[in-house]
Amino acid sequence: MSTRRLISSGSSFEAIAGYSRAVVDGDDIFVSGTTGYDYGAMELPEGLIEQTHGCFRNIASALGEAGASLDDVVRVRYIVTRAEYADEVFPIFGQYFGTARPAATLIVAGLLQPEMKIEIEVTARRRR
Repeated sequence: MSTRRLISSGSSFEAIAGYSRAVVDGDDIFVSGTTGYDYGAMELPEGLIEQTHGCFRNIASALGEAGASLDDVVRVRYIVTRAEYADEVFPIFGQYFGTARPAATLIVAGLLQPEMKIEIEVTARRRR
């Protein structure tokens, strides 16, 4: 019997686009690319720093629902829209991943909407 479980952020876009915020498969947790969208206020903060903290807030929420935390992350992919953002966000990454120290990749690319500055995707593994 499969232990696969889908986690939703509640965004209607998940159903439209056919994806989940996260998928739990056994002890593995795959969190989709996540922006800093504030679902409580239903808005995307304007600044890079606020969006970055929002990404981590949304990821931590999905991981928590899966019975894990940011300390369980083993792989992270950062996507920023401008290379010069790296120096601003690296210290924030360290704040959240100072313990986990996951394998990481940073990609510079365009995102779905022009106001999006960063998107983060993680893979975590629950520890027994």
